[in-house]
Amino acid sequence: MEVRPGELFGLLGPNGAGKTTIHRMLTTALLPTEGTARVAGYDVVRDGQQVRYLIGVVFQEPALDDRLTARQNLELHAVLYRIRPHWISSRVHEALVWTELADDADRRVRTFSGGMKRRLELARALLHRPSVLFLDEPTTGLDPQGRRRLWDQVAALRERGLTVFMTTQNMQEAENCDRVAIIDHGRLLVVGTAPELGASVTGRAGATLEDVFLELTGRGLRDEEATAREQLLSFARRGGELTR
Repeated sequence: MEVRPGELFGLLGPNGAGKTTIHRMLTTALLPTEGTARVAGYDVVRDGQQVRYLIGVVFQEPALDDRLTARQNLELHAVLYRIRPHWISSRVHEALVWTELADDADRRVRTFSGGMKRRLELARALLHRPSVLFLDEPTTGLDPQGRRRLWDQVAALRERGLTVFMTTQNMQEAENCDRVAIIDHGRLLVVGTAPELGASVTGRAGATLEDVFLELTGRGLRDEEATAREQLLSFARRGGELTR
């Protein structure tokens, strides 16, 4: 699987298919057990530090310190990414203005709505000006206005050449990607544009991405915990060593 520079690439799959696991490996939060992955030409295992400097990440679960203010969260991130001290104030101010949070900069994040937190996470992920942005189901829990605003901001960033790799279960969001990949049980099933996949997988003109998804992964309900448990048992049967 290869993502092209400047592309908005979507990764789809049912609960427990491995989307978040792939996201964690590509962002160096989880070591792969086998195989090779590169981000912007750097190996995620050998060159983890270089990868981390080149990427921005919005995780599926909130990753803000809600005891701090919005400004303090961004200032902390700037220090961790070694942004030069004399640049920090202007970078933080620009990020707050861009996300329309300047008037709330000195409020504690615990008082923010879900949409405000998501915008702040996006600002934090982009503060060090990465070349690749990873989004793990970024609009989960957002209302339509919040989703629209987030995607408007991502679209503006892509005009500057930013590459975006996104995991999602939202078919409307996936339809707007340049290309998508569908995985299940940790295996890559297909990669292509939504119209290409609709025609090749279902054999029907005008088939939607949801039609493709159901054709490949089935219509049965998935229990994420049960799926994860099955994967662990399968790994153990193959002789894998389970660690905490």
